[in-house]
Amino acid sequence: MNTLMRIVLLGLAMMVGSLQAADPLVISAGTDRATPIAVVPFGWQGGTVLPEDMAEITANDLRNSGVFEPIPRQNMISLPSQASEIIYRDWKALGAQYVLVGNIVPSGGRLQVQFALFNVATEQQVLTGSVGGGTDQLRDMAHHIADLSFEKLTGVKGAFSTRMLYVTAERFSVNNTRYTLQRSDYDGARAVTLLQSREPILSPSFAPDGRRIAYVSFEQKRPRIFVQHIDTGRREQITNFEGLNGAPAWSPDGSRLAFVLSKDGNPEIYVMDMGSRQIRRVTNQGSIDTEPFWGKDGNTIYFTSDRSGKPQIYKTNINSGAAERVTFVGNYNANPKLSADEKTLVMIHRQEGFTVFKVAAMDLQRGSLRILSDTSLDESPTVAPNGTMLIYATRQQGRGVLMLASINGRVRLPLPTAQGEVREPSWSPYLN
Repeated sequence: MNTLMRIVLLGLAMMVGSLQAADPLVISAGTDRATPIAVVPFGWQGGTVLPEDMAEITANDLRNSGVFEPIPRQNMISLPSQASEIIYRDWKALGAQYVLVGNIVPSGGRLQVQFALFNVATEQQVLTGSVGGGTDQLRDMAHHIADLSFEKLTGVKGAFSTRMLYVTAERFSVNNTRYTLQRSDYDGARAVTLLQSREPILSPSFAPDGRRIAYVSFEQKRPRIFVQHIDTGRREQITNFEGLNGAPAWSPDGSRLAFVLSKDGNPEIYVMDMGSRQIRRVTNQGSIDTEPFWGKDGNTIYFTSDRSGKPQIYKTNINSGAAERVTFVGNYNANPKLSADEKTLVMIHRQEGFTVFKVAAMDLQRGSLRILSDTSLDESPTVAPNGTMLIYATRQQGRGVLMLASINGRVRLPLPTAQGEVREPSWSPYLN
């Protein structure tokens, strides 16, 4: 959430009375068991130790989805690297439903990885393939294998080869803070710096092509929206209106950008055509409307508004302007994000009678609500393009950190990131 708007909306939520709502169905965590899978350490035919453990990366990916539970290595009875070495009774004894094996071979200065996935119960191969690259691409190859395995077993495209944006803030003294916009693997590894500033950076967002990003910068001492090309670093300021310029969100085809302006008084949602740079106003009420997020039809925008007295999530058609309230459970719902199939709405949620903010997922068909976080100061959820995982900002031991959680509630874990306060995560689209 845009920091300024979070403060405004939180203040409004505390000042006005409670909304009447139906009794919620709230689920605190996943209940059914993840599928046991053995990702065996890959065979290595070279003479030196590799800098990355591909099998471990692949296993972590599958675990992070919340769908699979990797068998611990210390429990493995044997360590096959190819089909002929698999003893199925060993894996049946461990309760594994699938076994993934791999073998890494040096080839002309590069590495070639052969991998195969087997169903333990039927003793049949379900996937085989190969991937090549340099030693600096071990993580890429591991994520790729996890993507293929996940899709084969679930029918859902894997999202482990995606990237993440986030902002760090390192405070050196009272008047000296360095803000850094970072891009990393989805799991926080291999972070690179895209921008540094002595002024705050907020709300980074990937364009659907994965090559451009939009964000809010205070480098002119006022919030303004910029678009930056990732490969070249070329950046362009696209708004310069009085008051608030914030919360940029790309349309599904990347041709338009929704954002929030307060140039006409209240914060309202506007849409800019990125070709002509013409803008038009989408919402028009005496209330705070913020945090737009596009539906996949390119005509629907979900947003946060206090028009009913407290922050709740609405959706509107940008052509008709008609708005419909979406959330009714809880006294605060904000920062909407949709899953890829648009069946799940992820948000920052506060239950009636509580003061803490949680990440929650609402089933838009059933109306049930699942609490996904076990912390209390959560913000800025961002959802994987396949809808299986999310990342959000929270605090842990007094420091701003990023947490990864599975949508089904089985997995919650902190991501390794740089020093300082970490905030404002944004998940990339598919990049291949």
